Amino acid sequence: MDMKTCAVLLAAGGSSRMGTDSEGRHINKLTIDIEGMNAIERCVRTFSRCVDGIVIVSSEANEEAALLAERLSEVPVKTVRGGERRQDSVLNGVRAANCGIVVIHDCARCFVTERIIMEAVESAAAYGSGAAAIKVRDTVRYGGGAAPVDRNGLMQMQTPQAFDREKLIAAYTEAGDATDDAAIWERVFGPVRLTGGSISNQKITERDDIPEFIRFARGGHDMRFGIGEDTHRLVPGRKLILGGVEIPFRLGLLGHSDADALIHAVIDAMLGAAALGDIGRHFPDTDPKYKGISSVILLKKAASMLRENGYEIGNTDAVITAQEPKLAPYIDEMRKTIADALGVGIERVGLKATTPEHLGPEGNSESITVRAIACIRSI
Repeated sequence: MDMKTCAVLLAAGGSSRMGTDSEGRHINKLTIDIEGMNAIERCVRTFSRCVDGIVIVSSEANEEAALLAERLSEVPVKTVRGGERRQDSVLNGVRAANCGIVVIHDCARCFVTERIIMEAVESAAAYGSGAAAIKVRDTVRYGGGAAPVDRNGLMQMQTPQAFDREKLIAAYTEAGDATDDAAIWERVFGPVRLTGGSISNQKITERDDIPEFIRFARGGHDMRFGIGEDTHRLVPGRKLILGGVEIPFRLGLLGHSDADALIHAVIDAMLGAAALGDIGRHFPDTDPKYKGISSVILLKKAASMLRENGYEIGNTDAVITAQEPKLAPYIDEMRKTIADALGVGIERVGLKATTPEHLGPEGNSESITVRAIACIRSI
């Protein structure tokens, strides 16, 4: 696999803390069914949308499940055997991944999101490392009645952890034992760069965790919906920008920014779902800094606001009402631009265009109207 990014998915653990079922059989946390898919399959499906290739590091017990999971991937997959220790398994996988950036992940964290993966990968590409982490939220203390530890600044490490592949191999060669890849990296190259994790990005560790993971799979985490609508007048002397794409036409939309009615409607739907107000509240047309600004920039800012408030995009859908011009040739380009700005796959962005049969201001080519809906979910 000679490619830019590759995921190393760790599936070689023995599930020693899972215990046994009611019939005394050992529970394998990576192969138990969670609403139609096991942990390995869920990780393969998600990572295949974010990287160029995947290496699954498997134990003998999990090899059949790993090979079956390959069918869910949208990118090339190979399966290799793990080692005695976690770090041996990691090194086997990293050596099999012929790429520039390697992103390592424990398959037990089977509800990792595309956003978490991409933040780690982008950090590694820019800085050499990127490891998912979240702030410690609970009171922490040593046993034996000791006083609580000051949790200010403490971070709880997660996976994925992404690195420059050649440097990581060098670090493993020099550093010796460590609890995770970030610790190995730090011994040779200094502090690892931390990226966003999530409360939902937890590991299946014990048997009692299974009901909670089933709840996640059923969408039991908070899901919210919002709607947005925007209309702009068509006038001569303006570019027609929709979905961040410039469309050749004799008229353009009038507005303080680039007047991208499609993105404005999507932003309002997203903000509405999170009860964060509307586009006018956050990006007022009375503020000179938004004069002529690309609405793609505003969409990225709105997506960041969602994440800061504990949400991520599930999907968005919109319909453009315009008599002309013909928009069908530009639909997929608009979808991709919006998806890239939101940091999600294009399959999460729906878009249609319809003509009003020469009725109303849209039918008379006086304006264009867009209606959008967004689904967001807690992270």
